[in-house]
Amino acid sequence: MRRSKNFLLSVVIPVYNEEKVLDKLFTRLLPVIEKYNYELIFVNDGSKDNTADLIKKRAKKNGRIKLISFQRNFGHQIALSCGYDYAKGDCVVSLDADLQDPPEVIDKMIAKWRQGFKIVYGQRLDRETDSFFKRTTADLFYKLINYLSDVKLPKHVADFRLLDREVVDFLKKLPEKSRFLRGLVAWPGYESAVVQYKRDHRAAGKTHYSLTKMINFALEGIISFSAKPLYLATYLGFFSAVIGGVGILYAVVGRIFFSQYWVTGWTALFVSIMFMGGVQLITIGIIGEYIGKIYKELQNRPLYLVKEKINI
Repeated sequence: MRRSKNFLLSVVIPVYNEEKVLDKLFTRLLPVIEKYNYELIFVNDGSKDNTADLIKKRAKKNGRIKLISFQRNFGHQIALSCGYDYAKGDCVVSLDADLQDPPEVIDKMIAKWRQGFKIVYGQRLDRETDSFFKRTTADLFYKLINYLSDVKLPKHVADFRLLDREVVDFLKKLPEKSRFLRGLVAWPGYESAVVQYKRDHRAAGKTHYSLTKMINFALEGIISFSAKPLYLATYLGFFSAVIGGVGILYAVVGRIFFSQYWVTGWTALFVSIMFMGGVQLITIGIIGEYIGKIYKELQNRPLYLVKEKINI
């Protein structure tokens, strides 16, 4: 299936305190997308600096540049979801503002889309710009989620991608409040392709993803697309029961047949208590994560609150 040349391209960019990089972003992005019929949608995720004001200045001069500002920070995945809600394009590209993912790759994505692919992922050739710790944990995350989940995520892809209108409309219909978009995009099984590129260093400013946020993001992805951690809790329960049974048998046999050598010690007691306590806490934690998700869904609060809209 080949698409018409007269399509509308939507580019969605979540921003949070990105004032230092915006001028560079416009300088590189606009020459790429101006050859198309386009709209450029910024989702201001509760920025505390002059990010919104800088975008407004651009939007006054160019009606195709649009801004949606949240009341407060709701998170990157929610900001992306908002952008998809408002995007009108026949294809929608999501891009971070930090220029680590080069806008020039958009042309290659569109070429793949016009060949008929519904999803075109931007795939990093390497992670040399990341620290050793981040590279290692990222590899571990993809191996773990692909093992635990029935939804297989392509390796070294993030939120830099192109989606066909059909895929965007599908995402908008999904009711869940926990939005792990990498999994939601892959879940329906639309025909996909990848465009490889070399990732750059951040153009300016500092990353907004702390270690805590990365861990929470990983947990969100695993729990959203797999019930296997619950099975793990069950296996841990059976395993601890077996260990406890062996310990009981050992204590009874020793007390009956070797009572003259039997010395009651605190070491075995301490180890058994710590082991059982650890298993119980892990199990409760896993179950608690799922209960928390159920609670969040039952609250049924809106994903985000819009404070201001420009050119929309």
